[in-house]
Amino acid sequence: MMGEATARGPPRGESDHQPPLLTMKRGYEVLRYPHLNKGLAFTLEERQKLNIHGLLPPCFLSQDVQVLRVLRNFERQASDLDRYILLMSLQDRNEKLFYKVLISDIERFMPIVYTPTVGLACQQYGIAFRRPRGLFITPHDCGHIATLLKSWPEPVIKAIVVTDGERILGLGDLGCYGMGIPVGKLALYTACGGMKPQECLPVMLDVGTDNEELLKDPLYIGLKHKRIRGQAYDDLLDEFMQAVTSRFGRNCLIQFEDFANANAFRLLNKYRDQYCTFNDDIQGTASVAVAGLLAALRITNNKLSDHTILFQGAGEAALGIANLIIMAMEKEGTPKDEAAQKIWMVDSKGLIVKGRASLTTEKKRFAHQHDEKKNLEDIVNDLKPTVLIGVAAIGGAFTKNILKDMASFNKRPIIFALSNPTSKAECSAEDCYHLTEGRGIFASGSPFNPVTLPDGRKFVPGQGNNAYVFPGVALGVVACGMKHISEEIFLTTAEVIAQLVSQEHLKEGRLYPPLSLIRDVSLKIAVKIAEQAYKDNTATFYPEPEDKEAFIQSQIYSTDYESFLTDSYTWPKEAMKIQTGKF
Repeated sequence: MMGEATARGPPRGESDHQPPLLTMKRGYEVLRYPHLNKGLAFTLEERQKLNIHGLLPPCFLSQDVQVLRVLRNFERQASDLDRYILLMSLQDRNEKLFYKVLISDIERFMPIVYTPTVGLACQQYGIAFRRPRGLFITPHDCGHIATLLKSWPEPVIKAIVVTDGERILGLGDLGCYGMGIPVGKLALYTACGGMKPQECLPVMLDVGTDNEELLKDPLYIGLKHKRIRGQAYDDLLDEFMQAVTSRFGRNCLIQFEDFANANAFRLLNKYRDQYCTFNDDIQGTASVAVAGLLAALRITNNKLSDHTILFQGAGEAALGIANLIIMAMEKEGTPKDEAAQKIWMVDSKGLIVKGRASLTTEKKRFAHQHDEKKNLEDIVNDLKPTVLIGVAAIGGAFTKNILKDMASFNKRPIIFALSNPTSKAECSAEDCYHLTEGRGIFASGSPFNPVTLPDGRKFVPGQGNNAYVFPGVALGVVACGMKHISEEIFLTTAEVIAQLVSQEHLKEGRLYPPLSLIRDVSLKIAVKIAEQAYKDNTATFYPEPEDKEAFIQSQIYSTDYESFLTDSYTWPKEAMKIQTGKF
């Protein structure tokens, strides 16, 4: 069912891939409902049956021709923001066509609907805003959030992405403008993982903003007051989580996105054993970063525990990656405490060392005996790390001197500039490859163009995009009905991604499979998660499917248009003549 509007009809015959779609909607309702709308691809019979005959031009265009028209319009746009608005407007009108376009060239369109363009779109959300998507929940809704959730037209929701907009990418507090992130994430749930879009729900918890520019902006669409914190904030989160599971079930996946450090770890630790939830900035980023490191080990030909790792940044991304690295080292046989000693961190106050004041519990784990230092160049020279990871959103933090130094004491330095968007990247792919004489093993959070060195060697930089992780994790978790998501799932995901990087990819400089293969990557992740879930009895969907890959594939969203016709109705011959052009 799609709300109370649609349902599957009886099978039409063995030649059809799927039974027809039945809907109670008629007339303009059909054309304005993105789950149903096919534009000029509605056949004459469908137009007459759905009472939309005459509401469309007397022309019939296939979905492939519609894709071509979208592509031509896309190419005519003057900027990436205009292209973003074009695609989001298409999503509002015709969902299947939107995803058909995305999947037709995922490498081309992902930077538009996700990083880096989505960051600019969030900053300009007051201008880009066309039609509300998802639910906006505020502290004023406390006491009746469950009722508010019932206003959502889809009764079956299997995945939610929620943000409070306080730490959008590396851009900071964007308040209600941050809704572009859950919308973009869920678009990738479908485009990269095959989740059904009508079963996904973006949510903005608007608790205000501390961004003075937004509070003064007449186009700002959120609450115009400072952020609510403390008990009132926690009460809102508690009621939201309870209302979601009450409305959509204990198996509803809730992905936390772009919460500030002060809340991210706290909420993850609070809810992870009560709900089916994960934090993408902590666990998703960790998984994709560790996947890149595991792939890099195939170039350096050693173990993860042989490396000294230095983080520029000590927030949720850095701590999430570090903790998963420790888990991966443990799997190699290195004791947990010994593994932690191999990881160093630099925050806004400098190198994290023992005895430094005001360290959080999470940071203390990586505070080692050392003199206090603040300058990153000095810290790199002193510690001589083999791996340098940037996740502090400080553009250009990896200076030319740092890159040259990394190359001077490492045969193959591993350098990850993971901050988003591109303007916040710690270094460019070009600088890394040139300044390390092509010996640098590079990955970034945002896409960079291929780099050709003076000697003719060409490198294709790997993009450590969380889109390699969360769509596949969501697909696997939802498919087998998991109630809780363990850290082991993210290490398993990292291993799957790394295994899918071929030797040819490594020679090109890639540490991740090409984005064009991302749907296959997501499927393999989902299958592995399902196998693990049934093995350790964390799955709740029974009976256990014998062929888990076929079972998951059967649930994947099709971007092909569906038919609204049934064999029980025969249209007049005159109408068929008009449709076929044979008079």
